[in-house]
Amino acid sequence: MIEYKTPGEIEAMRPAGRFVAEVLATLRREVGVGTDLLDIDARAAGLIRERDAVSCYVDYHPSFGDSPFGHVICTSVNDAVLHGLPHRYRLRDGDLVSLDFAAAVDGWVADSAISFVVGEPAEADLALIDTCERALAAAIGVAQVGNRLGDISATIGEIAAAAGYGVNTQFGGHGVGRTMHGEPHVPNDGRPGRGLVLRPGLVIAVEPWLMAGTDVLAKDRDGWTLRSADGSRTAHVEHTIAITESGPLVLTDRSAVG
Repeated sequence: MIEYKTPGEIEAMRPAGRFVAEVLATLRREVGVGTDLLDIDARAAGLIRERDAVSCYVDYHPSFGDSPFGHVICTSVNDAVLHGLPHRYRLRDGDLVSLDFAAAVDGWVADSAISFVVGEPAEADLALIDTCERALAAAIGVAQVGNRLGDISATIGEIAAAAGYGVNTQFGGHGVGRTMHGEPHVPNDGRPGRGLVLRPGLVIAVEPWLMAGTDVLAKDRDGWTLRSADGSRTAHVEHTIAITESGPLVLTDRSAVG
């Protein structure tokens, strides 16, 4: 069931959005060549404790995961694109890193993801990340009252296709509120003018993710990490947004937190 938030409830979601934005901004500044993925997880866990927030991941056990996740952040590297399970690995020069983080503050959830390269970047990796970020910005731009969910999906798919990337629709955006994943599902491709009419109070995570050489996923033996089936590089970005009469409100906007 789709839940619509009151203006007061959207205001109550702002602290969660700001906290998630702050954590990702902090990690973006601190993570570099030589950083261990388990240290990223530990740093995020420490920030959760300091804020008295609640992790959305540590006990998370959906049907597509082989066991409870057991960590507080997804750390996906190079050909890993989603649900990257933190493990003992030190980042190397040129690694493409995606961090996906969700937490609850005062009972409200926010969810966001970033992708970046540590050390010297390859132009192809920067182009892949740029396409994801442009798709996210454009999708947020059409998240207006009276438009439809298909307009968001189609916008992402069109930008990906124009850049030469295929799109996988197994995983995508989703409703956000008291829990991390709710209705509606927001695919990363679709048909404009179709689907749910966007109404004030709808809060969703919009999350373009792309693989450079395929649209097929493969799951790691860890039971969680999803990789490109052909080993090609990947990228993933995400914001939690609220549909309002005055336009989309990006609850996880990092521009105000540095």
